[in-house]
Amino acid sequence: MYEPIRTASSSRSVHGTMAGTTSDFPHRSREEELDIQLAGHLAALLAVTDELRAVVPSAGLDAAAERLAGQVTRLRGGRMPARVPLTAAGADAQAAVLHRRAHALAGRALVVAASRADTAAAILAAEQMDVHAAALEPRELASH
Repeated sequence: MYEPIRTASSSRSVHGTMAGTTSDFPHRSREEELDIQLAGHLAALLAVTDELRAVVPSAGLDAAAERLAGQVTRLRGGRMPARVPLTAAGADAQAAVLHRRAHALAGRALVVAASRADTAAAILAAEQMDVHAAALEPRELASH
């Protein structure tokens, strides 16, 4: 009624892999995983920063974008991050949304950088949190 199995059982290789006896797939260390995660957060922050540069051009955002690109390149082993072109200018109301998004992304990057003990990335992320928080403060509070 059925044909007997003529090859080695596939369950044996699955259990062998799960037990760690064979390495059919690459493994990454915790530090490599954190590098990947941190590079992703910083690349997302760079994309939002580039969007902000199109809406509200400033030398501070230009410098931040270059520093972010440098950190992403370092974490990705020399591969440059994709950049958002500065041709698409939006409304000023969009700037507040972008600042909120950038603040949240910088916070995520800070958490990963701190757990990874990456001082340079942590400082950059903290500075960016401050910049975007300041941009969101009401003008009345800033003048007091």
